[in-house]
Amino acid sequence: MRLNNFKVLTFDCYGTLIDWETGIFEGLAPLIAKSAGPKSRDSVLEAHAFHESTQQSVTPGMKYSDLLSVVYRRLSEEWGSPASWEECLVYGRSIANWPAFPDSAESLRRLKERFELVILSNVDNASFAKSNEKLGVIFDAVFTAEDIGSYKPDLGNFEYMFNCLDRKGLKKSDILHVAESMFHDHGPANRLGLKNCWIYRRKGREGFGATARPDKMPSYEFVFDSMGEFADAVESG
Repeated sequence: MRLNNFKVLTFDCYGTLIDWETGIFEGLAPLIAKSAGPKSRDSVLEAHAFHESTQQSVTPGMKYSDLLSVVYRRLSEEWGSPASWEECLVYGRSIANWPAFPDSAESLRRLKERFELVILSNVDNASFAKSNEKLGVIFDAVFTAEDIGSYKPDLGNFEYMFNCLDRKGLKKSDILHVAESMFHDHGPANRLGLKNCWIYRRKGREGFGATARPDKMPSYEFVFDSMGEFADAVESG
């Protein structure tokens, strides 16, 4: 199997192209400062992952920025650090400040020369528009949780994408799904028979950070430590 055999790359955005772990940790800084006792970066991210995935499962139609506001409130309660609803809303809007990984924009520009590029993300459209400004490319299609009414790892998000791409003449076999999250992306890809590429942004660190832990470790066809390495491999054939 060769990378250049595919026609379209479908990307998870947050964790793969946008450094959401840095964005989350910096956005939670006011709450962390008010809470008792030291908190490691990974413990903060893991607590966030629990409340985010829990909220997504019970309110699948909630807009992501609003959902993050609820996560902020849940964390304030868990950590005994009272927060006003306005503080929660500020955090929900912080997605616009989350940085892109340094290699994302240039790698996407290089990949755009060979593939159609598609986003499949657990986000709302307004928030993604702010992130897209940092990524510097026009994607051929953007599918968000707000469009679909559910959050990955729901298989319906992938099926929605398949149906839309099929209307453009692109079959599942034409797609390589590129993502960091084992929970949100690679697990569903395995269940659907979708070829997948792991961008291992957390290499050298334990745990799963800001994503929930998968029931079992999914398999993958390709793995790279960065988007830059991925683009290099594509260009080398």
